[in-house]
Amino acid sequence: MAKCLSILTLILVSLGCFAQEEKLVYQFDIKEEIADPIWRKVKLAMDEAHEMKADAILINMNTYGGAVDAADSIRTRILRSDIPVYVLIDNNAASAGALISLACDSIFMKSGATLGAATVVNQTGEVQAEKIQSYFREKMRATAEATGRDPDIAEAMVDADKEVEGVSEKGKIVTLTASKAIELGFCEGEYESPNQVLKHCGFTEYTIEKQKLTTIDEIIGILINPALSGLLILVIFGGIYFELQSPGVGFPLAAAIIAALLYFMPLYLEGLADNWEILLFIVGVVLIGLEVFVIPGFGIAGIAGLTLAFAGLILSLVGNVGFDFDPVPSGRLVEAGLIVVLSGSVSIFGSLFLAVKLFESGVLSHLVLKADQKKEDGYVGTSTSEFDLIGRIGVAYTDLHPSGKVEIESTLHDATAMAGFITKGSKVKVIDYSTAQIKVRAID
Repeated sequence: MAKCLSILTLILVSLGCFAQEEKLVYQFDIKEEIADPIWRKVKLAMDEAHEMKADAILINMNTYGGAVDAADSIRTRILRSDIPVYVLIDNNAASAGALISLACDSIFMKSGATLGAATVVNQTGEVQAEKIQSYFREKMRATAEATGRDPDIAEAMVDADKEVEGVSEKGKIVTLTASKAIELGFCEGEYESPNQVLKHCGFTEYTIEKQKLTTIDEIIGILINPALSGLLILVIFGGIYFELQSPGVGFPLAAAIIAALLYFMPLYLEGLADNWEILLFIVGVVLIGLEVFVIPGFGIAGIAGLTLAFAGLILSLVGNVGFDFDPVPSGRLVEAGLIVVLSGSVSIFGSLFLAVKLFESGVLSHLVLKADQKKEDGYVGTSTSEFDLIGRIGVAYTDLHPSGKVEIESTLHDATAMAGFITKGSKVKVIDYSTAQIKVRAID
């Protein structure tokens, strides 16, 4: 009887093992510079993982860092995830990558990988102002506190003056190897593959679903890159300038319109650019056109047009809701302003320089009249004194059919009848002067 019970128990246990529910793990990579395209990629991945009701999210990371605002957005999204998020650091998780890693529930590192070195620097490698350092330092600390890691060590990854006994000396920022990170409780294990990581986390039966971006997603990701946004702004303002210089040509305007569509379309689809921000840009361009073609000089309309055009481009790059800028990360508005203003200025002044070169010695030089029209070569000027005759009264010295001569104040002038024929001796009034002839009409 006891033997039968043992066999039955064994069978039930075996059936329980076979009946274990298979887990779903969603995996995606962060292997580029942290910027808007990566933030978009993470949003898509997190949304898809939650729609699939995944049991875990695994990030395969290798990055030297990037933009603070994009990293902060990614960090916040991970912290708020209802699904546990694990990260496997392939080689580097520096700067912004360190902040993202600290937001994850568990950190795993491959042999030779490093985590830290989070001092904020600009594109030339210079350390940023203390205000920015302080912001990022506190973000690192708060993230470590939220995930149960030592906040002092996280802070020391940013602040070289932060001393942590047994970890860092003053004047050196913290960068952790895999073994050191495990010792300090920042890393759960040193593994070489996602399968080893998942086994450590207790997954025995599972399926890994890797992120697959569509072609449209990849194109949008490219278009929202700040560097490409700057190039599109160059084309927008350059195209507008050349179209205003040579109205009717069409190609510069077409280039500007295409560039504007490529600039605004992905931002609109991402929810960054609102209808009213795009309208600001359009109204600005219209005002610039009115200033050039309708209103003489360059005054209020032109200045207002440039202001609105720049405002539309800048606001489309940030995640404001109407005039509420609370959702916009610190410094994002300044960064967007610099991108637009610098790109716009380079475009305008570059167009001025290029236009001079093209018309002086370039492919358009044949459109410019360069020859001197000298008097000795037979060129003569036309007197403009006939304009003074407009409104004067005279008589037809000959019949005008429709051309002839009229006498005004004892002086004969070539004239053309504005309408019909005018007989000799009829009183006439000068209406206009053009093409070296005065235009007259008969009066009673």
